[in-house]
Amino acid sequence: MEAINPATGEQVGSYESHDSEDVEAALSRSSAAFDEWRARPIREREALLSNAADVLRANKQRYAELMTKEMGKPISQALGEVEKCAWACDHYAEHATAYLGAEHHPSPPGTSVETVHEPLGAVLAVMPWNFPFWQVIRFAAPYLTAGNVGILKHASNVPGCALALEEVFEEAGYPEGVFQTLLIGSDKVESVLSDDRVRAATLTGSGPAGRAVAKTAGQHLKKTVLELGGSDPFIVLGDADLEAAVATGVQARNQNGGQSCIAAKRFIVHEAVYDEYVERLVESFEDLTVGDPMDDSTDVGPQADPSLMDELHDQVRQSVADGATVLTGGEPLDREGAYYPPTVLTDVPHGCPVDVEETFGPVAAVYEASSEAEAIDIANDTRFGLGASLWTEDRERGQRLARRIDAGCVYINEMVTSDPRVPFGGIKDAGYGRELSESGIKEFVNRKTVWTN
Repeated sequence: MEAINPATGEQVGSYESHDSEDVEAALSRSSAAFDEWRARPIREREALLSNAADVLRANKQRYAELMTKEMGKPISQALGEVEKCAWACDHYAEHATAYLGAEHHPSPPGTSVETVHEPLGAVLAVMPWNFPFWQVIRFAAPYLTAGNVGILKHASNVPGCALALEEVFEEAGYPEGVFQTLLIGSDKVESVLSDDRVRAATLTGSGPAGRAVAKTAGQHLKKTVLELGGSDPFIVLGDADLEAAVATGVQARNQNGGQSCIAAKRFIVHEAVYDEYVERLVESFEDLTVGDPMDDSTDVGPQADPSLMDELHDQVRQSVADGATVLTGGEPLDREGAYYPPTVLTDVPHGCPVDVEETFGPVAAVYEASSEAEAIDIANDTRFGLGASLWTEDRERGQRLARRIDAGCVYINEMVTSDPRVPFGGIKDAGYGRELSESGIKEFVNRKTVWTN
């Protein structure tokens, strides 16, 4: 596997892929490790997770630079990602025992009934490149602390990050085999997931990848959690704080080069403030610094791969051909590297690519709504249902409308984010199951009822 810097096109690393013998050895280690790891007191597992947080912070600069070189994330955002990973480790190190405590139920006099939470075994994680550390830690921190063991199949363009994550758990003192990285292609996922030693799988990625994993897991009756694509609405009502809604909207669309499932993608603006909001949004998009991701002043780095940029541009080009208007951006930048400018489209026709597909890059599609009812209808007119952001100065109004939006999470006067303290996940084509918080740590446990007479 070769790691290519998308800012320069230069190779920054080359790694040997794991063959069938390597995979078999890893599965054997995983099985052996689980027998011991599941019996380890949870307080000891929490202590090791706290160690992992220390390792992340101690190596923050190195890990951040590795992310930036492999997938183009601006260095300031990469540093923030490592800090967020450490925070998630801190969270579960502090709260796992409480999350997994026995649940007691009503029972006849003289008896006791409780639900206890026991680990399932090896969990296969198929993870994407866009948040190469965070996506992995948010599965590993809860699932390992619950007593499972983890096998990571990371995206092929971030092999250095994949091995660095294995290093985090090794240096934290985890036993051999509790967390392992497999440098394999997508074509080997089915055989790994089919193995009896793998008991569950979690995937963050595209719809086709999620369907493939769900199909294999279903054939073998294995639990899955899927976090797939999104086309999140960012709704600005007539009474919104426009300054805040513009500033947050710019960040929500362009953070990580726009390469995020929960990025704001469809901006739905009430007609009373439409013209002013769009004007200010365009000005703010044009003020962003697009450039070297290793420069602290850069807001938007390159897209992670030239082919991904080409796919994004095809979506924009076809949407313009269908009738959309480009207010800013809209063409790859004429410079070395896979750079696409922050782009704003209006007059978006129903059914064009930026309307119905996920745009994985810094492209905002803007819609005008004549009423709050129409804004909600536009927001729900998608096959996705991951997150939504709603802007209004009336908190009660926001909470009422939030219940009408078809999404796994709605943030009022804030951008959508993933936070270890609250459940995260989607509905419809955005996937199923929940990550993070108490809900997440309980996804891959046996909720066993114990009745005592």
